[in-house]
Amino acid sequence: MPYHLLFGEADALRIRFAVSPLWETQSAVRVLARPRQQGYHLPWLRRIGGAARALELAPLQLLMPERGHSPDFLYPPPLGPAASFEDELAAVRAVDPALAGPDMARALACTPGAARSAEGRRLLADPAGAVERLADLLGAAWEALVAPEWPRLRALLEADVAYHSRRLADGGLERLLGELHPSFAWDPEAAVLEVSYRGEHVRALGGRGLVLMPSVFIWPEVVSGFEEPWQPTVVYPARGIGGLWTERRGRTPEALARLLGPVRADVLCALAEPMGTTALAHLLGRAPSSVSAHLSVLREAGLLTSRRYGHQVLYERTPLGMAVSQPDAG
Repeated sequence: MPYHLLFGEADALRIRFAVSPLWETQSAVRVLARPRQQGYHLPWLRRIGGAARALELAPLQLLMPERGHSPDFLYPPPLGPAASFEDELAAVRAVDPALAGPDMARALACTPGAARSAEGRRLLADPAGAVERLADLLGAAWEALVAPEWPRLRALLEADVAYHSRRLADGGLERLLGELHPSFAWDPEAAVLEVSYRGEHVRALGGRGLVLMPSVFIWPEVVSGFEEPWQPTVVYPARGIGGLWTERRGRTPEALARLLGPVRADVLCALAEPMGTTALAHLLGRAPSSVSAHLSVLREAGLLTSRRYGHQVLYERTPLGMAVSQPDAG
């Protein structure tokens, strides 16, 4: 049965995108236990294999049933467009145990025997202690599995947000929702977004709008179903994950490198999608201060444009920048 998200008059005006490092962390933990979701991520899995084996992830994975509910309190939708992991984890630690207990019980009930297992009983017997313990495990998973790759992941997620924000501006809500994922169906007359997924869920947005959140590790699924008091949210696979772990090589035309200098040409050619300074520096293996200087020159020359997203500035090529950076441009 599909999810149905019911829009009121104000909700279409309150759609926003967000990127969540906390969501990517729990989703990475989930991928470790789900071979069907690992296909695009084998290079990452090889890199983090040793670190993953050193983590005690069983309590988190017990609350991630194959089908059914996962606790909303462990990865609530972010409050802002680009929340930090530390801010999101602090929000988890601040959750009322009276809310966390039933949330965990509902998740454990989706896996036969989970609530009666030693770990399940431990979680349910002390919700306050469970919240702290699970938050600690998420923090350890972030440091070991996601933080070393976060500039690369964030660049892809922010590029997805930039792309779909433009699509929303160009074609409106109906076009955006029709393109985000094949499982989405927008009924403009009833003002209902239908999301095909396992389970049944109906929620009126009630003037709170909707958070649309791209994810690297969620492929091939989509997720919705966040209950009160959490913000209505849909999580969908980000664009471009097929090339996420591909190392960049051989993309800068020689003629362009001679014209601009090799580093500045690399910076221009690397901006196939909008990207911030830190992510671009990580991709190119160069100091952020050096990349920032080259970005400023390219922008002044009319090859790049910039705009603010959250707490950072995203750079993207202008039509002139796109023209001169093509392989046959020289």
